[in-house]
Amino acid sequence: NVRANVPKTIGVAAQNCWKVEKGAFTGEISAPMIKDVGVDWVILGHSERRTIFGESDQLVADKVANALQHGLKVIACIGETLEERESGKTEEVVFRQTKALVPAIGDNWKNVVLAYEPVWAIGTGKTASPQQ
Repeated sequence: NVRANVPKTIGVAAQNCWKVEKGAFTGEISAPMIKDVGVDWVILGHSERRTIFGESDQLVADKVANALQHGLKVIACIGETLEERESGKTEEVVFRQTKALVPAIGDNWKNVVLAYEPVWAIGTGKTASPQQ
């Protein structure tokens, strides 16, 4: 159990979980498995999952709904790529990603943290300012 080795004042999060509880999804982990090892948080919608694995806004929303249904707290990542930023689509992208999450979260906002991830600033040498 992870909690047995970490002080209660420190939160622990899994980096992903799948959108359903059971099935043949090699390489994925379910929300109940995460809970079973004593972890209460999960990070979903991370830029690497969206870009490398092609996770859509809807898939991220499905994962968020499932995680919340199983009692996990969610860190939901939103943010635009460099191309989207340079095309002036920052607000459009962030709004679209957030809008997809609203039905999945419902009245469970107390268990969700929206994390703005300026994907355009990762590994590009560009730095996000406080205004950005």
